[in-house]
Amino acid sequence: MAAYHGGGEQAEQGSSMGIRRGALPLPRSGSIRVRVTLTVAGLSVLLAGVIAAGLCLLIRHRVETEIFNETRRVASEWIGSMRRDHIPPPAPTARVPLVQLTDSQGRVVLANPVAGEQPMSTVRPTSDDRFQDVTECSGDRCVVLTAARVPSLQAAEIWQGEPHYVYAGTDQPPALRGHRLELLVGASGAVLAALWTWTTWRAAGRILRPITAIGQRMSEITAHDLSLRVPQPPGRDEIARLARTANQTLDRLESAVTQQRHFAAVVSHELKSPLAGLRAGLEEALLYPEVDAREAIAGALPVTDRLQQIIDELLAFARLRNTPCVSEPVDLGALVRAEVAARGGEVPVHARTESGLWVLGSRVQLASIVTNLLVNAQRHATSKVDVTAEPVGAQALVTVLDDGAGVAEEDRERVFEPFVRLDAGRHLDPGGSGLGLALCRAIAVAHEGSLRIEESPRGARFVLRLPLLTDVSPGQEAASGSTAV
Repeated sequence: MAAYHGGGEQAEQGSSMGIRRGALPLPRSGSIRVRVTLTVAGLSVLLAGVIAAGLCLLIRHRVETEIFNETRRVASEWIGSMRRDHIPPPAPTARVPLVQLTDSQGRVVLANPVAGEQPMSTVRPTSDDRFQDVTECSGDRCVVLTAARVPSLQAAEIWQGEPHYVYAGTDQPPALRGHRLELLVGASGAVLAALWTWTTWRAAGRILRPITAIGQRMSEITAHDLSLRVPQPPGRDEIARLARTANQTLDRLESAVTQQRHFAAVVSHELKSPLAGLRAGLEEALLYPEVDAREAIAGALPVTDRLQQIIDELLAFARLRNTPCVSEPVDLGALVRAEVAARGGEVPVHARTESGLWVLGSRVQLASIVTNLLVNAQRHATSKVDVTAEPVGAQALVTVLDDGAGVAEEDRERVFEPFVRLDAGRHLDPGGSGLGLALCRAIAVAHEGSLRIEESPRGARFVLRLPLLTDVSPGQEAASGSTAV
């Protein structure tokens, strides 16, 4: 694998656009605003109807109760003042202007002038229930009155036992006549329901306006222009969080598309050069008979080998991005020891590992990272390569350190980009594809870890960090041990 190679650059995130001013389209019948408003309107009408009915009953009962209390008082006081030798004239009040005394035949015995000569009611209370509250209507006039029976002892003393009745009443208040009270309260309830509905319509429109603006902006975003962002309202409510999440998703999408475009351009460029050379060699063999065909084919084989290498690594790179790896507990310390033991070459590799470095991942993919790092380190090292594997907090730390020239600080991220090859890498490995370190970092990220070049006194220090697996069976732990190679 080529040393210090990498791939595509990330584009800057597109700037957010402000909310466009202007009239919003009217909501359709299936919109949330219409459904919410209709629901609230129905509930408002139902609630207003219940409140209106209850209020009508309460008002009517309260008014009639006050009137009947007063009519009973007037009737009781007049009956209490009657004597055998003297029946005083009726004593009406401003609230009870109608007072009459009738006999058992319904004839008016005594009444105040306003009450008239006709009996106000035909109700005859019994001796067991001396008071009855009624409303008598005749034509357009209704009278609210109390019919009171004179006590039997008092009637026997005054009229030799003939029953007599006292009627005390007043004209029905205008609000209680007919259905005026119901109409008035019903109209008030309708106005209240309409006010609730209108308030809900306005409030729903105000709440949903940012969502409408978000929808309009999302419809303007295309694959050719991913720089637009949805308007983000202030606050921390659900709509604000939705807008922030949408913008974060658009940021990631724009970055991914930018990387994909750049990656496709770089791949095209990398494949174009060897393909052009291969075509030129083959065309030369066809056009010029003096060119040896076997030599032309032999010269084309290295080019096809390089193309095959690039395509294989591209397939591995794409498979890693699109297909989740099969995870299993892996003893990272044992894996590093095995890879170091398998290495040969002129530059020796010294390893120091610790036991218990269990991580969750693909053994094959993790081994490819260690192998690639060891190959790069041996290629650039002067005399030795040091490898360590140890736990640091909740992470497993693998360090590969060579004593070569190292990597300049400004190039420490570029080497992980696909197809990026520094001058030293091109010189030491002319046939490399430039995908090795990019593939290593992609594997590390897929395992929720990281791969970076960190500071070192001399040479390049590659550091792989992976999360430790805490839930490991005792048998697996016993199989791992601390070893130096």
